[in-house]
Amino acid sequence: MTLASTPPSAHPHRRRWLQQALACTGALALPVWAAAAARTAEPAVWPRPSAVPGGVARLSLGPATERPVALANGVPLLVLGDMIEWTAIVGIALSAPVGPAFITVRAAGEPERRVAYDVAPHQYREQRLTVAPRTVDLSPEDQARYERERDHQQGVMATFSSPLPRADDLRMQVPVPGRRSSSFGLRRAFNGQARSPHSGMDIAAATGTPVVAPLPGRVIDTGDYFFNGGTVWLDHGGGLLTMACHLSGIDVRVGDAVATGQPYCRVGATGRVTGPHLHWGVMLNRAMVDPALFLPA
Repeated sequence: MTLASTPPSAHPHRRRWLQQALACTGALALPVWAAAAARTAEPAVWPRPSAVPGGVARLSLGPATERPVALANGVPLLVLGDMIEWTAIVGIALSAPVGPAFITVRAAGEPERRVAYDVAPHQYREQRLTVAPRTVDLSPEDQARYERERDHQQGVMATFSSPLPRADDLRMQVPVPGRRSSSFGLRRAFNGQARSPHSGMDIAAATGTPVVAPLPGRVIDTGDYFFNGGTVWLDHGGGLLTMACHLSGIDVRVGDAVATGQPYCRVGATGRVTGPHLHWGVMLNRAMVDPALFLPA
């Protein structure tokens, strides 16, 4: 059995099958068409692993009769696989320190244990933007509004629901066609003042362009926020969320279910922006991670 959550080469049954196939041909190379078919048959692993700040780590938890519980700093993690091999899919925050890290694993009938990994360094570019002064130097009223909205969205971002997404379904659909006008992780300065790194992917598109769901999901929040403008959060299960911001129109309500490829909102230029575009974010265990890891290269 080949599991989507681990590389095919990690499974002994597949290795034995390949060895037997080579033996039957006298250890000759496979025909070109057969080799191409074998490459095509190998499933891709989604999201692609990249253990850097803003990336995703894939950590093997080994076999267990029941799905283990995995936590990072007390936050539940997405765990996929089956009793032969479980894998924790760990979102790494942009603010995560470089160096040793670990998650905690609890499996039925076993003592709690740690699984260690390393966060590698990654250098993100810098970007300087000029925006309306009131969106940088906030008035007392705007500051109070921002704090109310921040507290509300922290509750939204803590969502961890079931059913969990299937490992085979974590390859996302691009939400809107267009040029990626700004990349994830950019260190940004607004009107010369340093601010938090860019936590999503910006895609240039005209106002009104339909935005489609990247995976099946449920609408868990909509709103018009000070910085993000028109916003929709989708819950895909297991702490995997996506957000669409700066929208000109929202065509769903909280509680609605959406299918992959279903239009649910429209590109705009609301909130703190320099022009029409989609700001698209992917969150995993409350950490914003690089959406490109979930998309075809």
